[in-house]
Amino acid sequence: MAQSNQSANNNDIDTAKASKPAKRTRSTRTAKPTRTAVSPVFKARLESHREELERLFMSLYNDSAAFDSLLEAMSTAYAERPTDLKRLDKAREADPEWYKRGDMFGMTMYTDLFAGDLKKLADKIPYLKEQKLTYLHLMPLLQMPHPNNDGGYAVEDFDNVDPSLGTNEDLANLTKKLRRAGISLCLDFVMNHTASSHRWAKAAIAGDPEYQDYYFCYDDRTIPDQYDAVVPQVFPGSAPGNFTWNEEMHKWVMTQFYPFQWDLNYRNPKVLVAMMSSVMHLANLGVEVFRIDAVPYIWKELGTNCRNLPTVHTIVRILRIILECVCPAVVLKGEVVMAPKELAAYFGTPEAPECHMLYNVSIMVNLWSALASRDVRLLKTQIDKLNALPENCWFVNYLRCHDDIGWGLDEDVEREIGIDPLKHKEFLYHFYEGAVLGSWSMGELYNYDAATRDARSCGTTASLCGIERAIITHDKPLLETSVKRDLLMHQTMAFLRGFPMLNCGDEIGQLNGWDYKEDPDRVADSRNLHRSKFDWDKAALRKKAGTLQHELWEGMAGLREERHDPCFAPDAWVSTWDTFNDAVLAVVRKVEGETLVGLFNFSENPQHAHLNTSDDIINDPVDADLEPYEARFIHL
Repeated sequence: MAQSNQSANNNDIDTAKASKPAKRTRSTRTAKPTRTAVSPVFKARLESHREELERLFMSLYNDSAAFDSLLEAMSTAYAERPTDLKRLDKAREADPEWYKRGDMFGMTMYTDLFAGDLKKLADKIPYLKEQKLTYLHLMPLLQMPHPNNDGGYAVEDFDNVDPSLGTNEDLANLTKKLRRAGISLCLDFVMNHTASSHRWAKAAIAGDPEYQDYYFCYDDRTIPDQYDAVVPQVFPGSAPGNFTWNEEMHKWVMTQFYPFQWDLNYRNPKVLVAMMSSVMHLANLGVEVFRIDAVPYIWKELGTNCRNLPTVHTIVRILRIILECVCPAVVLKGEVVMAPKELAAYFGTPEAPECHMLYNVSIMVNLWSALASRDVRLLKTQIDKLNALPENCWFVNYLRCHDDIGWGLDEDVEREIGIDPLKHKEFLYHFYEGAVLGSWSMGELYNYDAATRDARSCGTTASLCGIERAIITHDKPLLETSVKRDLLMHQTMAFLRGFPMLNCGDEIGQLNGWDYKEDPDRVADSRNLHRSKFDWDKAALRKKAGTLQHELWEGMAGLREERHDPCFAPDAWVSTWDTFNDAVLAVVRKVEGETLVGLFNFSENPQHAHLNTSDDIINDPVDADLEPYEARFIHL
């Protein structure tokens, strides 16, 4: 990708002038890159990585000219990096595990639903500071088609903010204000595909063979059928197949997600260089964390299932090296919805790291399973598997986000403990839609497949925990119990290895937004049930004692207070412990001289927990009687 025509800054960090972020346009993409003098800082970083970077790049492409283009893009991006961000780079190089500190506390939200646009969001920073946030993940905000954009994951311009949300300058101003407030901004970077309205796709549709090679385009079904024979479908119900026929182009194009999302061809070095250039451009606008979306899918190999291929890790490692050379303040968060055995590879090794952290999808699913079944055995086993991963593996823990709950439990473990995987999955998704006797939940199904009997679940934390049903039925005892469930789930999530992230609205018990059914542009996607506008009137009640909002707000403050304990240090030893009670989870945290035990009762009934001793960890037996849905923390 051609670089911005913004004037290059050739000086080092101490003398560089802050540059104003430029909005990239088509003309800037095609302009010839300006050669820049190499900064000593950039040169030193590059030299320490160049041999590996070149070896990895050439293993994919064997194209020296393309590699030179990548180096030029990196040099230009460093030259354009603003002074304050270079200072941040220097600070983060001295504190590389900054994102592992116990005081890390995150939130995820949609810009438009929370505030309207980026300028208005900047005005809401005091609300974020009130929660002592250190991490803010904004859902996709780059230019997208409307209305079919898969919640922003169909991107038609990776260099510019969507006009409905603001400008690149608004984004840069927001990130600067967030940094002053101690908050790092995370944005999604959608690596696997573009929108079908992206300029590359438009050129391909117009018949340009160069841009058709940016995607997977075929004249007939011969090769698509070979892929389809072994590649699983992502959305078999709502978007069956992995290819879509484009009538204008008269070709089949690979679309693993939705027909309006065209898979990128990373076998083409131009694609990689262009996408890396966009990442660096966004980093220079002040983005500090990139959630790389659908990363296991990005490399396609005929005859394979096109998931988790070794070349995927080559590309992620290349991206990590680029960031460490150009903008080492930036970290990578991978979205890897895979079994625990697949996860370690996405962290790389201490010698050749890839992602800094991953979304903890499996624990999220197991938490909801444990709550419905009052049985923590699957959850405990999953925590044990993740805790057994190498020390460089770090997670962002959460209960709800923009997406559905996909019931991807460990079926082998289910069978070992006498659970029928399919029946348990059906129980869970029917339970959380309120269709099981005794259910307190009010959610909806997503992507139900009658043939496989598979489905996912939607809803806010509060509504899934019973708060909405209690309010509708004026059931005060149910409301009290439901609030305890809600807080138990958050307390458990925040106690695990990694750092916690709230879904915006969880802090005030925001309920489902059923009005999405009245919007023709949103009604087809039940995930919109938990994608509703933030209720600022309800948020105002957070300071009024006796309200639901105040109780949950204070509960979240308790989570932050809990995590100031020394046992939440990045190097803390973390393990589950047997409680001799399937309804109670025990997690032990230990640092030198300090041991903290967390006990979590996932039942509506009182429970007893017993923890045996172990040398140097638990010296005396622990016995505790827990109230329904109680979380208790014990210093030993």
